[in-house]
Formats: sequence, C-alpha cells, structure tokens
Amino acid sequence: MTKSASTVFGALVLAATAFTAAPAARAIEEPAFAVLRALDDQVELRRYASYVVAEVLVPGPADEAGNQAFPILAGYIFGKNKGERKLEMTAPVTQAVAPMKLPMTAPVTQAPAAGGFIVQFVLPRSVTLASAPQPLDDRVMLREVPPGRVAAIRFSGIWSDANYNEHLALLQAALKTAGQPWTGDPVYARYNAPFTPWFMRRNEIWLALPD
Repeated sequence: MTKSASTVFGALVLAATAFTAAPAARAIEEPAFAVLRALDDQVELRRYASYVVAEVLVPGPADEAGNQAFPILAGYIFGKNKGERKLEMTAPVTQAVAPMKLPMTAPVTQAPAAGGFIVQFVLPRSVTLASAPQPLDDRVMLREVPPGRVAAIRFSGIWSDANYNEHLALLQAALKTAGQPWTGDPVYARYNAPFTPWFMRRNEIWLALPD
C-alpha cells in the first residue's frame, strides 16, 4: 500500500472507538445501498443512495492525518455545532436548547486528496444537508454525496498493509475478470472498534464505478 493509501487508516482506528458508545443491542446505522451484482462471495457491485457527510481536509503527514482529523470531526458529532433542535431519542423524546448531538454511524472513511487527506463521518440518514446543524469549527464541511455505484470487497482480519494490499488486489482482479472498469483511488472503510477480535471485524475497500 502506498503512503497516501495508508492514511486511510489512522482516523478510522480512532473513530471506531466511538462506536462502542452506542448500546450493544442497536446496530450502527449505515448509508443505504442496494447490491446490484455479486461477483463472488466477497465482492459486490453496489448502488448507494445519497448521504450527507461531515468532512475535514487535513494536511498530514500520512501517519498523522487521522490524529489531526478525528478530534475535529468528533467534536462536531458530539455537540460542537449550532442550533436549537428537537432531539428525537429512543426514549424519551425530549426538546433541548442546546447543540445537537448526532449518533455515530458507520463506516468512517478516509481517502487521499489534493493538498492533504479527506476524512469523513457519515451522518444519520434522517439528517439532510439542509437540516444538519452548522459546525462551529469552520474546518468542518458538510457535503451531500450524490448517488453512485461502487465495487466493494468485504473482509475480516487485522488492520494491516498486508491485509489491505491482498484484498485490494483481489477486488481489482475480480473487476478485471468481469470487464468492469473503475475510477479514482480506493477508499478504505472500517466498521468496528480496534479492540474487536480480528475474526469479527468488518473491513471494506471501495472503488468507484462509472455510471
């Protein structure tokens, strides 16, 4: 894995620890998608609905990008935002004049970008670009990711360069065999806290597909 690609990992290890704050009985919400085709037992072609992200561009270097991005985005998610909002909770439903606290979702992604590295937190499906609370930190940007297709490979195991490179190669090989082109850099997505046993972890690599 290149130095740029390796930056996909730092913030995700840190952000995954926040997932444990959700009750064990409640699944972490994900962006909505439909499986268009399964190329094998690991690789899927998916179409994602649009979703809203909070993202930040950090300069790096590669091994520091995650550490730089996480406290900025976590601050936004956990209440460093504007607005007097009615907060709908599992029980009870309350109303508060306070910064809105947003639940964690999964995955958290990071990818190389011009001038640094973009780290994204996916916001809950109920949050639109218009309804999302405005960040107090001007480094946090809100953006709607348009609908689109991706190829995804799902795998377990430890978070390592070797595991990443192995499964990126498998994903690319499966797409070549299927005659399916892709575009852009790979995006690495993690769904679990770092202390989750390796055999229970869900990792994915996404490659964008042209429409």
